[in-house]
Amino acid sequence: MPLYVRGLNYVKRLMVTSLTAIFGSTPEKPEEESEKLLNLYWNRAELKKEFAGLRKEQFRLQDLVKQHEGATLRVQQKLDHLEHLLLDPEWVYNVVVYYQFRALNLRCQSKIEKFAEQLKQQREQRLHSQQVDQWNQRRAKEAAAVERQIGEQRMEVQLLEDQLQHERHRLATMGSLIKLFRGRSLTRSLDEIAASIDAAQQNEEALLLQFDEIQNRLPPDTQGLDIPTKRMINFMILSFAQQLYLHFSDQDLAGMAKEAGDKSVGAIKYGGKKNCDELIARIEKRLDKFEKLSDFADILQQRAKLIAERAQFRSDSDAVPTSGTVATVFDISRRGSIKEIDASLLGENYWKLSEILSR
Repeated sequence: MPLYVRGLNYVKRLMVTSLTAIFGSTPEKPEEESEKLLNLYWNRAELKKEFAGLRKEQFRLQDLVKQHEGATLRVQQKLDHLEHLLLDPEWVYNVVVYYQFRALNLRCQSKIEKFAEQLKQQREQRLHSQQVDQWNQRRAKEAAAVERQIGEQRMEVQLLEDQLQHERHRLATMGSLIKLFRGRSLTRSLDEIAASIDAAQQNEEALLLQFDEIQNRLPPDTQGLDIPTKRMINFMILSFAQQLYLHFSDQDLAGMAKEAGDKSVGAIKYGGKKNCDELIARIEKRLDKFEKLSDFADILQQRAKLIAERAQFRSDSDAVPTSGTVATVFDISRRGSIKEIDASLLGENYWKLSEILSR
């Protein structure tokens, strides 16, 4: 008996002996008893494994419960803090102004996001249209080449059929004596012509299938925008962000809106009721005026070119410029005069520009 078999039998006997000592013995046959004990052992091992898995899942769920409890507690603390501020006469108006500035900040962010999405869609549609046009031109050129081959094959078949008809007529009109000497060669010639016709027809069928395949091809999927296009889009996004910044620069409404977006309620005080009412009125007035603006597209284009002239990138594969090279806001008047203002909108991440720009 091989050594490894004897080793396995020894281990099996040892396990049976151990299990018998644990669970006791029965009057059943030794083979049946051993099999049942082994099954019991393996079932116990599987149960222990499943139990360990359940304990792991229990700990995971307990951690989730703790996380949710912590989140709920933090929300409750914020609500309690807000309630305390609203109950305080000195803070109630400041809370209202704070949320007006947060709304302004979110509204500007939403406008930039919408503007960026429209730019991306326009560029993608234009790129896809160009790709489809080029694809259609290549497909039409390929189909025309196959169509010419089909015409050539049909002409060849027609010539062969005419030749076949002519040879058959010759064979039919031959005298018996001539047919006796030349009949076999003419018959061979007829067979060769017929074979050539079959081959030409098969080639034509293959070409027709190829032509149908070309005609039924699906256009290619839209490819992603390249780096130069993404940079162009980002320059326009930065230009639009500067337009918003300049429009809400009256008494630094843009900066106050950003501050409200970065800090929690109660961290900023705007003054008494009179000051708060004035700020709310100014926010509403500037928002209403911006909604009525619709003729600054040329200014956006001009500003985007100025931004592009100074923009620098960390590498050739980057689409987002370094913040320091686009830290100048260009205030362009209707008459074309340009005023430069130092303000790093990207560096300070106004309206979450770093998340909106194309990567």
